[in-house]
Amino acid sequence: MSVPTSPQVTGDVPATEPGPGPGTAPAHPTPARPPTARTALRTGGLLAALLVLLAVLALSIGVGAKSLTPGQVWHGLLDPTSPDYAVVHRMRLPRTLLGLLAGTALGLAGGVMQAVTRNPLADPGLLGINAGASAAAVTAASLLGVATFDGYVWFALAGTAAVSVLVYAVGGGRGATPARLALAGAALNATLYSYVSAVMLLDTKSLERMRFWTVGSLADARPETVLTVLPFIGVGLVLALLLPRPLNALALGDDTARALGTRPAPVRAAAILSVTLLCGAATAACGPIVFVGLMVPHLVRALTGPDLRWLLPYCAVLAPVLLLGADVLGRVLARPGELQVGVVTAVLGGPFFLSFARRGKVARV
Repeated sequence: MSVPTSPQVTGDVPATEPGPGPGTAPAHPTPARPPTARTALRTGGLLAALLVLLAVLALSIGVGAKSLTPGQVWHGLLDPTSPDYAVVHRMRLPRTLLGLLAGTALGLAGGVMQAVTRNPLADPGLLGINAGASAAAVTAASLLGVATFDGYVWFALAGTAAVSVLVYAVGGGRGATPARLALAGAALNATLYSYVSAVMLLDTKSLERMRFWTVGSLADARPETVLTVLPFIGVGLVLALLLPRPLNALALGDDTARALGTRPAPVRAAAILSVTLLCGAATAACGPIVFVGLMVPHLVRALTGPDLRWLLPYCAVLAPVLLLGADVLGRVLARPGELQVGVVTAVLGGPFFLSFARRGKVARV
């Protein structure tokens, strides 16, 4: 006598369906959305995000102590005889480009850090990465007499690399948990920022020179600053955008990743190098800006899911939208002065972080 078996299930739709019972309507299961439809939806979303980014770039150039209309922005960009040409090219455009580069760097770094550590709280600010860059840059400026951005950018990169390795080691290395990494990062963050404050209070010249930098600011952007950080962020960006497939494989575990042809150690090394270049250059140029690398990947993950092939490009587009939007908001709220962008992102990110922690729900990384 044969034993009846239940129908096989593939995905959300049964492979075989029982016939309708008497007096019941036939079942019509909703088919799963085909992959091509999901891809088209994500592509459309990315294009929409690019349009939003273009709008924020225009706002960043147009809004300030002297507001410019779209026509004035256009003529200021292209017409050297325009009265707004100097304002646009000497002040607004470098600031906007630096915000674009720094936002892209911090968003990508946050996405890569969360993936490689499997820690949903990974963020350049929360894990002490920005503090390492800050401590190294302040040391170079105050104790070693380095007075140019070209000089202390290398110290910022070295500080970022050292703290990245230290947090990973103190947090338990390969056995690190999200909680241990967060605690290690918080401890190092507090220690390094205490050191930064002590050095700057003992050296009034450093305090005056770096008081805006230490809270995170785009106000002192110069064309040469943009040109200096561009190679570092460019290399870090390329590395980050080459990592989605191997990092997706690592999410399945090291043994499965090896079976799929991925070598975990070189992938992690490339990820750390990418984060070092992105965070070090962005922090050297703008100072420590927190919560951008935490908020954006979580917001994007709600749209794209955990697939890094989509998550990282979305982060690269939406993180500068957040950073430049915060910068514009700071100029509007404190007229005729302005709030530095690091203050605005901290005010926006604090409630997000508290809500995120209170819910106790973490999107899968």
